[in-house]
Amino acid sequence: MSSGQGVADTGLMVAAIRAKESRRDDRLFTDPFAEKLAGESGHRLLEEAIATAGDKTTLQIVVRTRFWDEALLRVVAAVDQVVILAAGMDARAYRLPWPDGTTVYELDQPAVIAAKAEALAGEQPRCRRVAIGIDLAEDWPAALQAAGFDPQHPAVWLIEGLLQYLDESAVRTLFETIDTVSAPESVLLYDVVGKTLLDNVMLTAVREHMARNSAPWLFGTDEPGELSGRLGWSAVVTDVAEPGNRWNRWFAPAVPLDVPNVPRGYFVEAAKGA
Repeated sequence: MSSGQGVADTGLMVAAIRAKESRRDDRLFTDPFAEKLAGESGHRLLEEAIATAGDKTTLQIVVRTRFWDEALLRVVAAVDQVVILAAGMDARAYRLPWPDGTTVYELDQPAVIAAKAEALAGEQPRCRRVAIGIDLAEDWPAALQAAGFDPQHPAVWLIEGLLQYLDESAVRTLFETIDTVSAPESVLLYDVVGKTLLDNVMLTAVREHMARNSAPWLFGTDEPGELSGRLGWSAVVTDVAEPGNRWNRWFAPAVPLDVPNVPRGYFVEAAKGA
């Protein structure tokens, strides 16, 4: 499940997108760390991506950031351990108003964790932050537990902007692994590219650009709730276009979820029952 340099580079690009949004008067969030985390290379990657494939995918990342910010803060009112898988250049440990006693575990490849530590040297997180350098192909649950994570205690998991880079078997393995170390009342937050969108001509330029940058998009599904639902989690699915339109950051109207063959992305909030 190694995601390699291409996916590490996308983390820099996503930070550049967050930095750009943070400069807007009508910004959906403020990320004062994004500029440092993106660096020159992040801004260069973003310029290349927009020149090649337009800015529609950047809107998805802006909406996604705000959506998961709100979801995380809602859930941590009752859960005090958070795990961000493939955290990349995510700055939530530093910028969100976490409740006292919250621990945020960030997992990513050792080189990414090291680069982030360098970029944010001297900055103080607003929670107990535990950074773990490990590839998701390795035994990351053991590393997580060795760092203090308690699998007997509910957790909130965030898988943001990752699943499209994995093949289907790796996606399913990841969900099964999370399930095995999740206590009842845990919450799993994840976003998925719809299969109709993945195969749509409007995404061709994006897919070609990502493949050229060693980060090909491999996975999409229009049954995103099934990924956690088959493991017994109850899933609430939101079309990205719904909050996207609500926040004036979208390019097409939201279509009801029961209408088939619509190219869309999904946000899923799944809860593990008692």
